[in-house]
Amino acid sequence: MRNASLDALPPRERILLGPGWRVVHAIRAALPGWLVVVARRHVTSPAELTAAEASELGLVTWRLSRALIDVTGCAKTYVVAFSEAEGFTHLHVHVIPWAADLPVAERGPAVFSYLRRPPAEWVSPDTMDSLAQALAISLASIS
Repeated sequence: MRNASLDALPPRERILLGPGWRVVHAIRAALPGWLVVVARRHVTSPAELTAAEASELGLVTWRLSRALIDVTGCAKTYVVAFSEAEGFTHLHVHVIPWAADLPVAERGPAVFSYLRRPPAEWVSPDTMDSLAQALAISLASIS
């Protein structure tokens, strides 16, 4: 499901566009490749999804995980959803690259420390766009 307004967004904000989900690179993150799968309609819980949206979400997170391994060389990915932060109660799912050299103190839920880093450490828009373009190419080969 494409439309002109979404096509006009920078690559980092439209890595993947599906009927129920849009994939973006996380803003204000200090970890390159931190992706967010955002529901295209307002829902606050996976329980509110239709069967089609839930099926699509499973395939999207699988495809993104494969693409992140391909593009970033990460060993695996974390796939998590909390939707608790102030202003972020809309259902969104984080797909986070887990590199083998990720410090032990920043593994598991502690990986969210990468969203609390100072602006000087955030991934630049140019880097996000480059990653987004590489991910889109990789995703095209994963079905």
